[in-house]
Amino acid sequence: MNSQNGNDAPIVTPTVISAARPTSGPKPGPKPGPEMSDIVLIGVNHKTAPVELREKLAFSTEETENALKLFQESPLISEVMIISTCNRVEVLMVTKNRISAIETISSFISETKNVAPKGLKASTYIFSGTRSIQHIFRVASSLNSMMIGEPQILGQVKEAFKTAVNKKSTGLILNRLMHKAFTVAKRVRSETGIGGHAVSISYAAVELAKKIFDTLDDKIVMLVGAGEMAELAVEHLIRNTVSGHLLVANRTLSVGVELAKRYNGHAIRLEEIPEKLKTVDIIISSTGSPDYVITKNQVKPAMRSRKNRPLFFIDIAVPRDIDPTINRISNAYVYDIDDLQGVINENIETRNAESIKAERIVDESVIKFSDWYESLDVIPTIIALRTKLDVIADAELSKTMQTLQHLSADDRMAFKRMADSIVKKILHDPTLFLKAPGPHRNKSVYLDYTRNLFNLDKEKE
Repeated sequence: MNSQNGNDAPIVTPTVISAARPTSGPKPGPKPGPEMSDIVLIGVNHKTAPVELREKLAFSTEETENALKLFQESPLISEVMIISTCNRVEVLMVTKNRISAIETISSFISETKNVAPKGLKASTYIFSGTRSIQHIFRVASSLNSMMIGEPQILGQVKEAFKTAVNKKSTGLILNRLMHKAFTVAKRVRSETGIGGHAVSISYAAVELAKKIFDTLDDKIVMLVGAGEMAELAVEHLIRNTVSGHLLVANRTLSVGVELAKRYNGHAIRLEEIPEKLKTVDIIISSTGSPDYVITKNQVKPAMRSRKNRPLFFIDIAVPRDIDPTINRISNAYVYDIDDLQGVINENIETRNAESIKAERIVDESVIKFSDWYESLDVIPTIIALRTKLDVIADAELSKTMQTLQHLSADDRMAFKRMADSIVKKILHDPTLFLKAPGPHRNKSVYLDYTRNLFNLDKEKE
């Protein structure tokens, strides 16, 4: 599970809509009218809520499915999905009554999770309109994570969306929003370097290994000790095409045997390490020994039989396990935890620089999605106008056809196609204008003029 960053300021009351990044990005769109749906997100993360509260608020798979079913039954909510990780719980919904829908969600969570409304409200952030669109794009793109660029969150968002789709709690708006979010995340990953640099000890170790070896295929790895970070480094090496044998050397052989089984490896005793230095390629060490586990005097004779093959040491122990003077031996490379941390700090700076490009991609995508979303309120007027013109054209065509009984079926169809073509051409420019009247014009005013001008809201006599 991932850790999430909070650009999400806590709010005082559910009716206050906070801004994702107040000083940049798209400006909030117009407030929806009484008949226009709004995209709303309500949530907490590690920035706004302590772990004790986040643990209470987390949704299991079964709880998520039950909540989605219950929310679907509410007349206030037309579409909904839930994102729940160890550091993020968010409800994304489409509603025509924002305030009441927020109160419904807040009350449900407060009651089912046994959390006082006051405590929940103090840790909650709420976004509406373009801010909610921007937020979900940033979450999917890992711009809202504690460690910018971490890959796990996208998979978690996809899984949350899959659950909602399976429960049929999403529709036109959320389906399009989420597919767009996945496209934005893919662009951020492919067009920036935000995810291409190691930002953890284990990832940094793998990145350094790639620089030393042309390929990690068929490399033999030896794990010395059973430290957590060293084990993570082994996992990452295996995921990065290391397909060679794994040796586990541990002071307690039974522990080494158990760990070796986990990775289809082989356990050895610590006393066997000097002999194995002749054949292994990568050594990851993390023991609690106060003295060096591997010394220069052990490595130097082993290098003679290696025929210039590199030997790579990753020392994650404190105090250090690997004698640093081994670095003076040709083709032997030793990196300790400070070296790895230096790589991480450099890569974090690179990621932060790349995030500027990523934010631009997000903001561009927010504008495009918002244009599509805001055009939805135009569609009923366009359909009503088209229907009225079709009715008028059909009525007048029918009258004309009564006086032209001698026309063939083909001739009558030609007249029908001509009438349809006239209606389409008449509607072309007004449709384009209503969808995009211009940045300095109020679209709702022109919609109102159109409905009044063509008498679209009056009941038929």
